[in-house]
Amino acid sequence: METRTRILVVDDEAQLLRVLRRILTSHNYSVRTAEDGEAALEVFDEWRPDLVLTDLQMPNMDGLALCKRLRTVSDIPIVVLSVKDEEKAVVEALDAGVDDYITKPFGADELVARIRSVLRRAPAREKDIIQTGGFNLDIAGHKATLNGEVLKLTPKEFDLLVCFVKNPERVLTHSQLLRAVWGEYYSEQADALRVLVAYLRKKIEDEPANPKYLITEPWVGYRFVPGGD
Repeated sequence: METRTRILVVDDEAQLLRVLRRILTSHNYSVRTAEDGEAALEVFDEWRPDLVLTDLQMPNMDGLALCKRLRTVSDIPIVVLSVKDEEKAVVEALDAGVDDYITKPFGADELVARIRSVLRRAPAREKDIIQTGGFNLDIAGHKATLNGEVLKLTPKEFDLLVCFVKNPERVLTHSQLLRAVWGEYYSEQADALRVLVAYLRKKIEDEPANPKYLITEPWVGYRFVPGGD
């Protein structure tokens, strides 16, 4: 069983990834790498790291989009790497919930010190278990139960339920839910969301046509009521 602190490093420069891996592993961190935001999300879902260290400028899904996506599903500490002319992007990242940033070029000692500082400030992490109402979600294990009964969910249904359970009683817009489940570039695919919500309702609602958990907010989105009131 992995006991070392796990750090996911995201950068599209292969040489820098190798350097960062060498620095961090020499300080007894467990490290995995990804070359863009989309690949990072796959590693995140599979590995559940303790901290994400990411560059901002990357192809496919950049660092800012990655940070925003992670913040919809996790409170994991995030540190961004930037160059001096990216001040606006750094401010956006901090506004999106990033914990700290490091300006390139940087030294190994500064990097490790910043990471240690962020990890010390981070609240004690949940054990990837969320409980609310009758719902119990094991995020790392991709398992969900409702009132003790196992829910047989597809990966997308599970991701959607996690998003709802993390935001009880809060109205979530179509765009917010689409980005959380499918990514930054799917914020306009409302039909896909409606279909997914309908499938999820069939698995958690006694009467899907008269839902008590997933409430439709007309023209806006959906609201999750954990008590089913």
